[in-house]
Formats: sequence, C-alpha cells, structure tokens
Amino acid sequence: MAERSDFYVYVHVNPRDFEEFYYGKGCEVFPDHRNAVGDAGHGGAADNAGVSREVMEAGNPGYGEKLLAQIWPACWLSLFVGLILVCPVKGAVDPLVLPVWPGAVPGDYGTMGPERVRGPSEAPTRNAKWITGVTKPTITVFRPAKDKNTGAAILICPGGGYWNLAWDLEGEEVAAWLNTAGLTGAVLKYRVPRRPGQPEPLPAPGPLLDAQRAVSLVRSRAAEWRIEPNRIGILGFSAGGHLAVATATHFDQRAYEPIDEIDKISCRPDFAIAVYPGYLIEQHPAGVEINKDVLAPYIRIPTETPPVFLVHASDDTMAGAENSVVMYLALKRANVATELHVYAHGGHGFGVRKRSLPCSTWTDRCIAWLQNQGMLGTNAQAK
Repeated sequence: MAERSDFYVYVHVNPRDFEEFYYGKGCEVFPDHRNAVGDAGHGGAADNAGVSREVMEAGNPGYGEKLLAQIWPACWLSLFVGLILVCPVKGAVDPLVLPVWPGAVPGDYGTMGPERVRGPSEAPTRNAKWITGVTKPTITVFRPAKDKNTGAAILICPGGGYWNLAWDLEGEEVAAWLNTAGLTGAVLKYRVPRRPGQPEPLPAPGPLLDAQRAVSLVRSRAAEWRIEPNRIGILGFSAGGHLAVATATHFDQRAYEPIDEIDKISCRPDFAIAVYPGYLIEQHPAGVEINKDVLAPYIRIPTETPPVFLVHASDDTMAGAENSVVMYLALKRANVATELHVYAHGGHGFGVRKRSLPCSTWTDRCIAWLQNQGMLGTNAQAK
C-alpha cells in the first residue's frame, strides 16, 4: 500500500476535485472499521462484515460530495479551535494608566533611583508586592462592568509608611473588590520613599500633592468614565489611610500652585475611608505614639469636611486603634458625618482579603455605609 500522504485543508475546493485528491493521491481510505467515517461505534451503519457502508460506497458517483458534506464541518471546527489555541485572547480590558502630572512633579526633589518592586529579602512583609522608588505618580483605573456601574468612584491609596506601596494587597485587590460592587477604582501610585530630610515621625508632604491632583484628575474624566462628579471618594490603608484623611481635610488648601485646567476642578473628595490609618496621633520618636487621647497637631477638620468611615483592629501594633478612635471623636465634635468600626482582632494590613475573623466583614459595612450616604445606585452589592 502506498505511504499515506499529508492531509491539508483547502478552503476553496470543488467536491469533485476533493474526491480526486482524496482517492487519487495514495491516501488510505480507513479500511479498518474502527477508523471509518460514521462507523457503528459512533452512530454509523455497518454491514455484517463490520465494515462501514460509507467505505463500501467509496467508488459510487457522488460519494465525494457526501463525504465532503460530512467532514467539512469538522474541518472548520478544527480550524476554529486551532485559531483559538494559536491566537492570544484577552479576557478583560487592561486597566488605564494615567500620569498624575503633565510634566515635572511639583515639590519633588532628590535622586530616588528607578522604580522597582522590593525583593523578598528587603520587603517589609511577604504577603504583598511592595513598590518603591516612585518619581512619576500615576493612577491605574479599574472600571466595573457596565451593567453594575453605580456611578461612584474611589481613589485608592495603598499603605507602606510613606516608604513603599503595598500595591496588590492595598491597591489592585481593593479595586477588584470595588468593581464587584459597581464602583470604579483608581489606584494612586504616589511618590515614595520619603525624600531626604523628611522626618519619619511626620507624614511625608509630597503624597498630599499627588492625591489632591488625582482627585481633580478623576473628576475631570467623570463623563468619559460614566461616573458622577459628586460621588468621588478616597480610600486609604495605613499611611495611605492618613493620606485619605489629609486629602479630605485639606481640600480648601491646595498644596501646590495650579498648573492647568484640571487644577481648577475641586480636589475635595465626597467621602473618605481610612482603614487602620496611622499618623493621626503624634509619634515621638518614629513609631512610638504619644498623647493617644488627642489628634496630632497637624491634623485639621475644616468646615465642609466630607463624611468619613474608619476601620481598625484593637490588636494593631503598627498603628494603634487610638488613631481611628480619636479621629472619630474629633469628627463627631465637628459635626462631620462619621462611622467607626473597631474589631477585637485583625492586626495590621488585612486589606480586603477574606479571613475567618470578623474584621473581614468591614467591606460589607462600608458598602452599606456608602449606600446610606447616597453614594451608590441600585446596582450596589455588598461583597
């Protein structure tokens, strides 16, 4: 028997030409009934010898057309599957990344080196992707599905002591959670680490500029991103929690000279969420909190401070729960709408990851609070 030749699929083919090709080029026509087209084991009819009738009829006029009609759908299916395997398919649209500043970064100085992710040996913890060396602040925008969009957006400030950014734990994962609830999440990559000469007991001053500009930037894109300009908030963790509070309480004092039309748009967030925030009570030396019953002297609460939601764990040894408790009492005295949740256990840095502890439910409480504040539409879901 002749050696079986390779088989190729030709898209444009005449049935008669196909018949001539298939039977005239030395191709074996599957004489073994186990491989015959339409064999009895796969729904085809066979004679008493166990050989498929299709094989017996191979020499009959019109058989090529019949065979082509049977195998042509399979050829197309094979081609389709092959394209799926060969061509990359993107499951979701990549998030939009925008620079916060159009050119030089105001108030920045010093040589920081290239932006990088800290390796395991130098990372503060092993449960997060820690970014440092940021000299070009950006926002990375994650948008919800159109049918879930509530019209609200939140600027997300990861923590890291103003030295680093917990990019996944307190950034990307937070945006993903917000998306499931129908909110747009914009993760702020603000300048870190601290610049030379910035004392560690105090919050670094530069990130406030980045956050104020970012709020105005998000608001300037409200129509394009299908969000309401009066439903844009800020959410931060740890040092980022302080940054969220600072942005919510310094909207009337822009920390840099206006650069362009975007800076003419309000930088006041419509609400603020601070999760295990630090730097709200005084430190001396760095890391040692003193005067735990009063706010740090650099914290202010002006008129028209937006509503604030605070979350903390009592066993937090990095930033004591007093930070949130004292802030809550000060906001209450200033007649600012505020809500406080202090959990018995949770420590520091739990983000939005689900755990067996009650502190993991803060996300549900937060969505309910936002709904009560009128910040969400009917599509809001607690996740």
